[in-house]
Amino acid sequence: MGPRQIELIFDGSCPFCTACVVALGKFDGRQRIRAVPFQRPGVPEAAGLTTAQCEGAVWAILPDGRALPGAGGASAALDTLIGVPVFRALYRVPGIHQFEDALYGWVARHRRHLPGVTPYCARPGATCGGPPSPAPPHEGERV
Repeated sequence: MGPRQIELIFDGSCPFCTACVVALGKFDGRQRIRAVPFQRPGVPEAAGLTTAQCEGAVWAILPDGRALPGAGGASAALDTLIGVPVFRALYRVPGIHQFEDALYGWVARHRRHLPGVTPYCARPGATCGGPPSPAPPHEGERV
């Protein structure tokens, strides 16, 4: 296993967000993405973020310490997954950048109504600061 390329800070109480992280993990054979819920004690602060910032968007923390929110962060995660900087290059294109941000914003606002899986923070043994829920994870999931 090589060094991690990015840390992806996500909403561990969100079924849709957890499903996205689970899907990324299934395709991350090189284990270059470390997904952590922002509810884990100290996570936002370690990244130089506030809880409010983490509640509003996913964040990708790059190896150089830069933090990319929302669609930019998702693009960085996808690039890390495939090993080629395609998605961030597209994100920089005028028009595409605005479209991705608008689409990400819509998804973020409606994420509680989108399909998902057992939220990370509701899983036994989750380290989210509060007592974990007894709900078991779905078959084959990993975070």
